[in-house]
Formats: sequence, structure tokens, C-alpha cells
Amino acid sequence: MGEGNSNAGYKIRQTLLTSQTIQSRILELGQQITQDYAGQELVLVGVLKGSLYFMADLTRAIDLPLILDFMTIGTIPTTTNQTGIVRITKDLDVDITGKHVLLIEDIIRTGLTTAYLVQNLKARQVASVMVCSLLVNPDQQLINVPIAYSGFEITQTWLIGYGMDIGEKGRNLPYIAEIDRNGRT
Repeated sequence: MGEGNSNAGYKIRQTLLTSQTIQSRILELGQQITQDYAGQELVLVGVLKGSLYFMADLTRAIDLPLILDFMTIGTIPTTTNQTGIVRITKDLDVDITGKHVLLIEDIIRTGLTTAYLVQNLKARQVASVMVCSLLVNPDQQLINVPIAYSGFEITQTWLIGYGMDIGEKGRNLPYIAEIDRNGRT
């Protein structure tokens, strides 16, 4: 599965995180979450579609009874030129009142969308809301979000694989790679 071709819509410049590196870090995160939430009712809320692979692997690394749910966010069509304006297009199916919520993200760049989701979840009278993100880019953050767990700090902005996509392609790559911006088709 090495380099992407022109039919895929992207060209891989370099692999940043191998599948083995990702899985090793997820096991560490799972152990820490297991310790931190022992004896508490924990709900993991994945932000689709990017968090799908991370959340699936993370849940298997957590040795606690878990409730799982997902949210999907989208931009408001008439305001696509404005940053930070999002809407929830798929809301939770479970009641999270009084529960500890761990929001699962694939990557946090500016933090604007994550901050919006955290505030939305806090308004539902939860016991707590924290964030677990596989990747964090601190250089791009515009707003602080309660990141309790993060897998890796990154500086690259054009990434693909392990849930991240270019035009809905490449999510299923088992590693995370930097793509060549000039090689996009």
C-alpha cells in the first residue's frame, strides 16, 4: 500500500506514523484511561468520520464497561467562507446526563470545532467532558480545549490515513502519512 497514485487523488510524501507505532501508543492511552476512569460510568463519543479507526482500536484497549456513541459535524452551506461555523448533523443517541464523557477526535488543529462540541456536551449536564485526540497540532491551536489524552503532536497539516482523508479517500490506510500538496489531483 505504499504511495498513492493519481487515481487516488493524493501522493504520499512520507510515512509519519507506522501502524505499529500508532497501536503501541493506543495501548498506552487505553491503560491510562482505564486507570483514570476506574469505577465510573464512561461514555466515549467519536466525531465521525475521522475518529472511526482510532475509536475502534482505543475501545479495545480500555478495560472498562463503555457506552459508545457518535456525532457528525458539518459546515453550514451558506457560510462556508467563514471558519469555525459548524452544525451537528448527527447527534447522540444515548442520554449522557450525569455521565463522564470522553470526546474522541482524530486530529485537533485550531480547536474551534472541538471547543464547540465540548460546550455542547457540557450543556447536557454531564459529570465531566474531556478530550482524547490521536493527533494534536499545538502550533495551529486558536482556543484551548480540555485535551486529557493525546497520541502524538504533529506539525504537518496535509495528512492522510488512519481515518484522515483527502476527498473521502485514504481513510483506510493503516498508517499516517504526509501527502504532497503539489501531487494532489
